[in-house]
Amino acid sequence: MSTDVLRGLDPFDLFDAEAARLDAFFSGLTGAGWDRPSRCDGWSVRDVLAHLAGEELYNHACLDDDLDGLYALMEKEGVHDLADFNEWCVRTRRDLPVADVLAEWRRENGDTRRRMRELGPDGSLTTMAGPYPAGLQTLHYASEFATHGDDIGVPVTAGEEPARTDRRARIAIFALDERDSPLHVEEIHGGFLVRLDGLAADLSPADFVDATVSRLPPDHSLDSALRAELAVLA
Repeated sequence: MSTDVLRGLDPFDLFDAEAARLDAFFSGLTGAGWDRPSRCDGWSVRDVLAHLAGEELYNHACLDDDLDGLYALMEKEGVHDLADFNEWCVRTRRDLPVADVLAEWRRENGDTRRRMRELGPDGSLTTMAGPYPAGLQTLHYASEFATHGDDIGVPVTAGEEPARTDRRARIAIFALDERDSPLHVEEIHGGFLVRLDGLAADLSPADFVDATVSRLPPDHSLDSALRAELAVLA
């Protein structure tokens, strides 16, 4: 597995940047803005914030090498899998003042970002998939923040968008390689050519990124087999 496609990316700076983008957006929300639907099925903008706050339990369990403690909490709460965990994180924060949830996320994520940076790119931490380099894990975190930013409509300027999309595409290509995906991805002028078992499609950079996080609209023309194989960061 090669990390060449990631050359030049600073995972910690990217994570900080996406966190700052989310924080600035959340800071400007009032009233009905929190209740707007997001791209996450059944979740409002407020629910996405609750999800982000709740998943810091996992991030800290990894940093503390205490996944057993997290599993014990999940069992106590009747949480059986990742989907249950995500819903539990949202549900248990719905009755809290949104200011409290935002403060929780700022505090806990700030600690995560600080500790990940201290580990450095070659440091190791425990994950559900086993020991994993802190730099690569941080890129996954940054990618997720970017996805959820798009889910809730966080603004991205026209000047920022091309470089941000390029970074996200590179992280996705690495993730496909990491998973030993049979999908062949070739960068072409204006986008990407993806091929699998005789199927092929040209995707714009934005559509390629959306496909890798399972955010393409249902009516997109991409073949279902290609769509399923591309969803590596969903």
